[in-house]
This record gives sequence, structure tokens and C-alpha cells, in this order.
Amino acid sequence: MNFGIVGLGRMGGNMARRLSQKNIRIALMNRTLSIAETLAAETGHIACVDYAAFVKALEIPRIIWLMLPAGDATETALETLLPMLSPGDLLVDGANAHYKDDIRRAQRCSDFNIEFSDAGVSGGIWGLENGYCIMLGGSEIVAERLQPYLQALAPTPSTGWLHTGPVGSGHYVKMIHNGIEYGMMQAFAEGFAMMKNKSEFALDLGAIAELWRHGSVVRSWLLDLSAEFLANDQSLDTIQPFVSDSGEGRWTALASVEQGIPTPVMSLALAMRFASQGKNDYAAKILAKMRQSFGGHAIKEN
Repeated sequence: MNFGIVGLGRMGGNMARRLSQKNIRIALMNRTLSIAETLAAETGHIACVDYAAFVKALEIPRIIWLMLPAGDATETALETLLPMLSPGDLLVDGANAHYKDDIRRAQRCSDFNIEFSDAGVSGGIWGLENGYCIMLGGSEIVAERLQPYLQALAPTPSTGWLHTGPVGSGHYVKMIHNGIEYGMMQAFAEGFAMMKNKSEFALDLGAIAELWRHGSVVRSWLLDLSAEFLANDQSLDTIQPFVSDSGEGRWTALASVEQGIPTPVMSLALAMRFASQGKNDYAAKILAKMRQSFGGHAIKEN
């Protein structure tokens, strides 16, 4: 056993479960030990009480896959692990991270003769059942070492994973992937909103979504998911109109500015998420007051 996962949230925990289904036994490490112990009892993996026990449980050369939040959590784990590892060990950042951080971290790891790889992982809560789409950045040697695990995690051994290029490329490709996802989701949301608003047609949105799933050029997994929940509830009256945004949506918009590449769809989709979070409320109030001031138009008050 030379493979371990640090961070057992929704993605990390289900990745560990999928590896267990493929008869791959690994070590588990989580900030809350009880989560690791419960998962170990379910899968047959080994739960480790701390980083020292985690490193000791793995045979050299080790492969340690981090599934931690971007930023301080990942940075702390990396700095804690590096002095404990042996030359030739491999650290993989499989959670969301900025590709520029990958390049910096790879250099930091090289100071300890430790290999580093970045892996963009898509699949969400359905990855356990359907497999994950993995975009791997790093050397050819690293890709070869990881191949058995990538094949186990992916939908099939030959599909759903790709060595995208050098360190940083995996998370860069995943960043663009998420930017595209923002745009696709926004387009579907706007289209269904227009159809719901056309009350005189009394459109069945669930039936329309199901219709589009078959033969239409807009068929997709996002449409599959939409058809499923619209079949049960088209009003969505119990849902607040609040949509969070991940770091990758922001990183995509910033990267487009850096590169001078126009990305209006992805950038506006990100802006619409900001608006849903109430960040457009004050601006809308200013607009209403300006309109009242120059035209005498009525305003709505709370």
C-alpha cells in the first residue's frame, strides 16, 4: 500500500470508496478522525490518526493525494508533509487550486526531491457511481506512476482521464472547464426562466427538458439533471435565488483579462452569480433613485 488520500469530504471520501470498489487499499487522513475511521470501517482502508501515522502507513515510494480546500489548508498540509517524506515520493493536489500555485508548489517540492502533480477532478457527487473526469498535470513519469489509480477512478480504464501536460496544466484545464460550466448553466437557467414566464402557454418545463434530452443539440448531463428535478417541482418556490461561486469561476475571468481573450459568456455568468448573492442590490437601488430623480418615476419601498 503506497497510496493515500488526505481530505475526505464529498469528493475525497467518494474517491476512496471508488478505489475500494476496484480492490485498491489505501491510507486515509482527515482533520476529523471519526470521519476517516467511519470510512475505513466501510471500505477496508486504513484510518490514520495524524500525518506521522499516515506517512508511516505508506510504503516508499509514496503517493499522497490531497483533496483539501484551496489556499491555506492545502499549503499547511504540504508544508507539514514535506519534511516527513522521502526522495521520490509524490504529492498530488487533486482539489481545486490555482494553476500558478501548482507551479510554485512544484518548485517547493523539488527542494525536497519530492515529485508534484496537479489533478483537476470533475464528477461531483456522481463520481462514485459514474467515475471521475481527471485532468492531470505533471511529468510523463508521474503520469505513468498514477495511471493505475487514474484508470480506477475514471469511468473506464481508457476514458475520462488525460495527462494534459506539465505541472499546472491540469488545474488550468479544469479552471476553463468550470468557466464553460458556468456559461452552460446560465444559458439553461435563462431559457427555462423565459418559458416559465410565458404563462399563457402553460408550458410543462419538465416535459420540455425531457424532450430536449433526446436528439437535441443541447442535450447534456446538465440537462439530464434539470429534467429530473423539474419533473418533480417546476415552481421551485422553496428555493432561495442564491447561487454560490467557486474560486475557479473567478480565476477563469481573471485569466481571460491577463491573456486578452474575450470571454463574455463565462464572465457574465460569473457576474450573474454575484448578482444572485445580493451584490447587485445596492446598485439596483441607486438605479431606481436615479430614475426617480431625472424622470419622476415611482420607486418600490420595503
